[in-house]
Amino acid sequence: MKGKQHLKKKKLVVFDLDKTLAESKQPMDDEMAELVRQLLETKRVAVISGGSFKQFQKQLVPKLTSGKLEHLSLFPTCGSAFYRFENGEWKNVYTEVLPVEERATIFKAFDTMFKEHGFTIPETLYGELIEDRETQITFSAHGSTAPLHIKETWDPDRSKRLRMIQLLQKHIPHHEIRTGGTTSIDVTRKGIDKAYGIIQMEKHLSIARTEMAFVGDDLGPGGNDHPVIATGVVVFEVTGPEHTKQLIRSML
Repeated sequence: MKGKQHLKKKKLVVFDLDKTLAESKQPMDDEMAELVRQLLETKRVAVISGGSFKQFQKQLVPKLTSGKLEHLSLFPTCGSAFYRFENGEWKNVYTEVLPVEERATIFKAFDTMFKEHGFTIPETLYGELIEDRETQITFSAHGSTAPLHIKETWDPDRSKRLRMIQLLQKHIPHHEIRTGGTTSIDVTRKGIDKAYGIIQMEKHLSIARTEMAFVGDDLGPGGNDHPVIATGVVVFEVTGPEHTKQLIRSML
């Protein structure tokens, strides 16, 4: 209870997206959308995720059109881009694009890692196996749009991906590599992670870290939420969207 009361006092609440506000790659359900809309009436809210801005537009934005969007900030691809709502539309504030040659090097590193790991590309792929998001390269074991029931059984304890990351780090040591979503590995420029996103929020939103709280499901070592811990922001680990709903209700 004390932790939730502490959360209620924060000016900015930062949420992860997949497995926090919504199931992996799925739109927020109506109940979550209503809770977020209510929260936007009284607090600033930011969402930071390994997903692209296009993915935010599928999962998040359509559900919040009647909300106080000027209180919402979006940080896709682990904080390597920032969008705010101005004059009736989403406007890009910054984008940290990976140079073309770096992206090619990352793709090559994945190919080498697959051979070393023994990963076999599934016969049926849903979407792209390795997605170029310009600011981030993302591997998804069954493809970027694989059904949730397929994704959930592939690497529930993240052991496969953590081994893959160990191998990748030998080939691209100067990049950030984290697990993301249910079957994903995200690669960004060195120094670009969710901690970077928190620093950008402090800078662009003029809210001190002591006035922020972060809510996410992947705070363990190797997880893409883990870097947030080093910023000193109060963190709340959730087990999924239903747990997040409980937290939001405690703030309203």
